[in-house]
Amino acid sequence: MKLREVICQGESLLTEQHIEDAHLECEYLLRHVLNIGKASLYARLGDFLTQMEERKFWALVSSRLTHKPLAYILKQCYFYGMEYHIEQQALIPRPETELLVEEALRFATHHPPAGHPMLIADIGTGSGVLAITLAVHLPYSKVYASDISPAALEVANINRHRHRVVERVHLLKGNLLEPLPEPVNIIVANLPYVRKEDLNQLAPEIQWFEPLMALDGGKDGLDVIREFLCQSRDKLASPGIILLEVGLGQARRVRTIAEAYFSGKNIDVIPDLSGIDRVVRILHT
Repeated sequence: MKLREVICQGESLLTEQHIEDAHLECEYLLRHVLNIGKASLYARLGDFLTQMEERKFWALVSSRLTHKPLAYILKQCYFYGMEYHIEQQALIPRPETELLVEEALRFATHHPPAGHPMLIADIGTGSGVLAITLAVHLPYSKVYASDISPAALEVANINRHRHRVVERVHLLKGNLLEPLPEPVNIIVANLPYVRKEDLNQLAPEIQWFEPLMALDGGKDGLDVIREFLCQSRDKLASPGIILLEVGLGQARRVRTIAEAYFSGKNIDVIPDLSGIDRVVRILHT
């Protein structure tokens, strides 16, 4: 069977299961099987697949038909232009979370440490993408990455070895900031913020496959965020910044909670590229 034919058939199957971007996903799966780029794929659309290549492709399509996310099938994802290993023990990173990296790097540029490393903490690190991305872009930094899930930390460990930052990214098992050994200059966190009653309304790719622990924010979605802000008071150095990702419609309430713990500090909200208030920023100078 030719490449264009298997793409067409795969697209039809995925479309029947109401999977969006079915054509693009089939192209991506086929490129993965053939280990080629997009340009090479288009140049070879008239070529025939070997039997082995066909078997591999249809096995991947079968997995996707269960609504298993592409990232988990291929065990790879991309974040801030870097490739990471990903498995079901950890949440798949979203593009909007890159805003945390951008703001952390901006703070680091304007507040360079004097004679000591920039101290950073990624709370609820999951696959470690925030911690590792910051470590790569800030070679003078020391990064703590905490998570309550040992399985998630295993994924983060694979990624810190892949990007050769083992000596600067320190994995800590524990609840939020509890295992943090010292105050830090930058705290980033993408914590669970989905309301419990909304979990069963999420897309099958999310509710069937992504870790519930990384999604469930309790009755109003803010249980974990409240605990995080309470713990953060004694863990933020000066100068320091907290960058906390929040869900749609939550920013105002989270800002009010933060003001109770950080009275007198500069607290504001940063929108993402879609104009949604996405990050609550607490600045301590």
